[in-house]
Amino acid sequence: MYVAPLSSTPVQDHVALAEIELCGELMIAASGADGERLSPDRIDEVLKVGAGAGAGAGAGGGPEAHERPF
Repeated sequence: MYVAPLSSTPVQDHVALAEIELCGELMIAASGADGERLSPDRIDEVLKVGAGAGAGAGAGGGPEAHERPF
């Protein structure tokens, strides 16, 4: 059985690390939420996107307020 040697060079995927951090923030918010689900506005607030985060996008409250950058 062949086992690949461990690399001595650390590999960092900054996008993956950022996504993991955002998922963690959502889990923390969900664990403290009242009710079954987070509202779209609360998700936007946690992810710091949309009108709820003060980003200026979707200030009219239309559908664009809940668009995600991914």
